[in-house]
Amino acid sequence: MLRERAGADALELELPDGATVADAVEALRAKPELEGLERMPLRVAVNREYAPDETRIEPGDELAAIPPVSGGQDAPRVSVRISSEPLDLGALAAAVSDPRAGAVVTFQGVTREVDLLRYEAYEEMAAERLGAIARECAERHGLLAAAVEHRVGEVPLSEPSVIVAVSAPHRPEAFAGARELIDRVKAEAPIWKQEVEGDAARWVEGTAP
Repeated sequence: MLRERAGADALELELPDGATVADAVEALRAKPELEGLERMPLRVAVNREYAPDETRIEPGDELAAIPPVSGGQDAPRVSVRISSEPLDLGALAAAVSDPRAGAVVTFQGVTREVDLLRYEAYEEMAAERLGAIARECAERHGLLAAAVEHRVGEVPLSEPSVIVAVSAPHRPEAFAGARELIDRVKAEAPIWKQEVEGDAARWVEGTAP
């Protein structure tokens, strides 16, 4: 793609002493024939080795601008939500559907033994943390998609307070990914639970994240 835009197999760049890979990319993006390059994900190889932005370039170095490779897999899809509304496991399972998936695993944690649970959350941080956990689990287990939703406010007996859904090509990674996802959500997300039974209420003790 880049070769076709440039109309050549190679371009020469004049850069100041001490220039880095980041400087080279900026110089490439300034070339009129490569207009729109800023919208393309790009890696740079220096002398045929992938190099970080801060790598210094020496005179005569060979640089290769490498767009996304055709053999790479799409990044896993991730969806997270914190809501005061009832949760829908069926809708969450549909959100992770994928024609490449041979397995979809779901989980829901429901209120038990007490009249209701009352949840509070540091919502902005919790949403970011849920997203980070879901992405890490998806990458570690090769998931196609991962989704998690947590309810805040009052959750009556037998209703779900947290739901998880993942999809993967095969069931071992789907089960493993779903298990790690729910375990880490319970351990790391800044969400607190209060048990309510009649007129009595108590905060459930937890562990430091």
